[in-house]
Amino acid sequence: MQALRIHDWGQAPVVEDVAEPTRQEGEVLVQVQAAALAHLDRTVASGSFGMRPQLPYTGGVEGSGVVLEADDIPSGAQVMLRGGGLGLMRDGTWQERVSVSRKAVSLLNQELPPAVAATFFVPTTTAAVALHDVAALGAGERVAVVGAAGAVGASVVQQALLAGAEVVGLVSQAEQLADVPKGAEAVRLDDERVASWETERPFSLLVDTLGGDGLSRRSTWVRAGGRAVVIGYVAGASTSLDLPNWLLSDVALLPVNMIRQERRARELMPDMVERLASGELEVRVETVSLADAADALDRMARGRIRGRAVVLF
Repeated sequence: MQALRIHDWGQAPVVEDVAEPTRQEGEVLVQVQAAALAHLDRTVASGSFGMRPQLPYTGGVEGSGVVLEADDIPSGAQVMLRGGGLGLMRDGTWQERVSVSRKAVSLLNQELPPAVAATFFVPTTTAAVALHDVAALGAGERVAVVGAAGAVGASVVQQALLAGAEVVGLVSQAEQLADVPKGAEAVRLDDERVASWETERPFSLLVDTLGGDGLSRRSTWVRAGGRAVVIGYVAGASTSLDLPNWLLSDVALLPVNMIRQERRARELMPDMVERLASGELEVRVETVSLADAADALDRMARGRIRGRAVVLF
């Protein structure tokens, strides 16, 4: 069978033939239908991450497929693949078939398109935790979502709208305006209106997926007693606060730690699946072949992927 393999840290993966997996006791043999290309995959492949698989290895920390053989799951059932060291401590989902530990397999309560099944978990559950568990969003609030065209940001927008909030979705590039979910006002970060928000403070909640040095400035858009919820740091891993002015502004800066929230995310998953199956929620995906996966990873690094990148087998 074919797999996408990493042979050297920081180098592009290559497609090659590998041996078929053999199911061990307690494992689940899965025909992979879709494998996500995640930012974590890129981080692991750089060699800078705390977990370093033994080279060469097959990447892929997320995926979906159908069960070929298992102890307690019927053959043909659709499953999500995640956890159990996939793509971190053992070969991952970037291959046609994989035998994985039972804890890495989640049976879906409704069938989803394979590409969605492989990618929905992180953006939808992160958005739900950020809005409801961390921010305690109430109906009628005015919410600013920074990075609203990304997978997580778009899910935040959708779920905030469903909760009855008024949402402004902010993006950095003009071509991303069309990717902000319908129902939200789409605004570029360099729009002239944005500068006035530092004095007008029109929002009760900021959900920020970009991070970086601009985070502290964007928190000033929030009125006193409001919240700035931080999900990501794709624009930079650090920011600075002028403590006297931050204390004066009285805005709570709240982190979303999805590693600590993994159990909660698993609890939310069935509801997210139902909403996706009904069309209430959407996850934008860009599908590629295994042969084009290395190029997609490169485009991901340059911010040229719309939504989540997924290999279809």
